[in-house]
Amino acid sequence: MTTHDQQDTIPTWYKPQPPSPLTVYDKQVITDIQRTLMCPQTGEWDNSTISHVKGLQQLFGINPTGVIDQATAVQIERLRSRFAV
Repeated sequence: MTTHDQQDTIPTWYKPQPPSPLTVYDKQVITDIQRTLMCPQTGEWDNSTISHVKGLQQLFGINPTGVIDQATAVQIERLRSRFAV
């Protein structure tokens, strides 16, 4: 790990999400996730967001479900802190 790499810690915004279309995140958290993943910032858990989450999961070897599990949340937070989105 280099000095600019963040420790793999669970982000404070992470909440376990049931595998359903219902989201447990408020609009601001979703918008922040969308900004980090560089997808349209609608604040809604839409198909574009799910597609971007699946792409991130596939990139990092996480089962591509489109649901934010703990491992996905950690990777999103690492991207956010690395690129200061």
